[in-house]
Amino acid sequence: MALFFLKKNQNWSFILFFNAQKMQNSQLAQLIQSFSGLEKRAVLKFLRSPYFNVREDVIQLFEWFCAQKTLDKTKAKEQLFGADPLPDQALQLRMTYLMRLLEQYLAQKEFDGNVIQQNLLVAISLRKRGLSVPFGRQKKWLHKTLESQPLRDVAYYEARFRLHWETHQSGSIVEPTNTEHLQAASSAADIVYVAQKLRLICLNAVQQAVYRADFQSSWESEVVQFAEKNFAADIPVIAIYLHCYRMLRSPEDEQHFQEFKKMLLNSLDLFSPDENRSLFIWAINYCVRRLNLGEKRFFQEVTDLYKPGIEQGILLENEEISPYTYYNIVAAGLQTGDLEWVQFFIFQYKNALKKQYRESAFSFNLARLEYAQKHFDAVLELLQQVNYRDTLVNLAAKTLLLKTWYELGEMETLQSHLDAMRNYIHRKRVLGYHRNNSLNIIKYTDKLLNINWHEKNEVEKLREAILKEEHLTEREWLLEKMG
Repeated sequence: MALFFLKKNQNWSFILFFNAQKMQNSQLAQLIQSFSGLEKRAVLKFLRSPYFNVREDVIQLFEWFCAQKTLDKTKAKEQLFGADPLPDQALQLRMTYLMRLLEQYLAQKEFDGNVIQQNLLVAISLRKRGLSVPFGRQKKWLHKTLESQPLRDVAYYEARFRLHWETHQSGSIVEPTNTEHLQAASSAADIVYVAQKLRLICLNAVQQAVYRADFQSSWESEVVQFAEKNFAADIPVIAIYLHCYRMLRSPEDEQHFQEFKKMLLNSLDLFSPDENRSLFIWAINYCVRRLNLGEKRFFQEVTDLYKPGIEQGILLENEEISPYTYYNIVAAGLQTGDLEWVQFFIFQYKNALKKQYRESAFSFNLARLEYAQKHFDAVLELLQQVNYRDTLVNLAAKTLLLKTWYELGEMETLQSHLDAMRNYIHRKRVLGYHRNNSLNIIKYTDKLLNINWHEKNEVEKLREAILKEEHLTEREWLLEKMG
C-alpha cells in the first residue's frame, strides 16, 4: 500500500491507494475466505440485522467478496457505486466498516457458544439494577447448571469465582458481616491462578524441550509445591497439570508419563476440547521423543492416545484433521499391527482432511496399508494415481515405491527408479536430514542389487555399514532383505 501526503488548507491529509494484489491479501479478504459456506450464510443474517448494521452497501460489499475469485478494486467500486468515479477512499472506508462488523460477528459467535458466560452477564446486569429477586433466580440456575455439567476445567472455576463474587456483592449490603461467598470466591480464584500458572509452566517446559529456550517461568518451584500441598488430591485440573509437569521435567522417569496418561484418558469429560487438545499433544510429543530414541514400545503408547483423541474429536480442529496427524496415526497403527483399525481410520477420516491434501494423503496412506498387507500391485496402482506436490511426502512415496519394486523382484525397474529418485533429490535441493536419509536409502538399496552374496566378507561389511549409518530410516527393511 503506497502512502501519499497532500497539502490542503495548510493541513496535511493523506489518501490511501491500494492495488488489486493488496486487496487480495487484505485482512478483510483473508477473513472472508476463512468462512465456510454455512458461515457466510450466517454472516449475511448478521449483517441484515438492523440491530448490528443499517448499511446496505456493506452487505453488497460482503456479497461481492464472497462471489469473487480474483479481487479487483475497480469492479468492487462498480458494485457499490456504479459508474460514479469515486476515490479509493470511499471503497476503503466501506471495507473498514465491513471488517468491524465481521469482527463483531466473530465475538458474537464466541459469546453465543458460551451459555454460562451469557447467563453470568445477565446475573451481573440484574445485580447492578438492584433486582434482587430475579438475580436470586438467575444465581440458583447458574449454580445448578455449573454443578450438574461434567466440566471441571479452568473455565468452571472462573465461573464459580464470578458467581460467588456477584453473590457477595449483592448480599453485602443486607448482611455486611457475612463473608461466606467472599471466601468461596477467594478459593475459586486461588484454583484459577494455580491451574493457569501450572499450564504456563508446562508450556514453558515444552518450549525448552523443543526449542532449547532459556526462559524460566517465575515462581515455578513455589507454585508446584503450593499446588501439591493444597490442591493435588481434590482438584483434577491441578492434579493433571502436576502429572504433566513431572513428565516434562523428568522425561527419563516413565512412571510420570504413565500416571499422566492414565489420568488424561480417565478424565476426558472434565476438560474442554481446547484444554484436552494441548494435554494430548504434549503426551504424544513425549511418545515421539521416546520413539526417536529407538524405544519402539511407544508406538503402542502413542496409538493409545491417538485413538480416543481422534474418535472424540480432541485432535480435530473445526472438524478437520491435520495431514501430518493423519500420516502419523497410520504410521503408529501399522507399527502396532492393528491393520483393521488403520483401514477404518484411513477411510473414516479422509473427508476430514482439507481438500488440497485429501487425495494425496488418502492414496499414500492406503498404499502404506496395502504394502503392510503385501498387496504390492495395489501399492503401485495407488502411488501412480496422485501427483505428490509436497517434497517430503513425494520422497516417502518414492521410498515406498522402491520397496515395492524390490518385493516384486522388478530389479531393472528398481534400478531405473533409484536413478530417477537420486536426480529428483538433487533437482529439488532437499536439505539436511531428509536429503542425507533419502540418499542413504538409495545408496544401500543399490548395494543390495549389486552385492555378491557369495562373498561373506562383503556381505558382513555392508551389514556393518547399514548398522552404523546415522541417517537411515529404512535400516530394518534393509537388514531384513539381507537375511
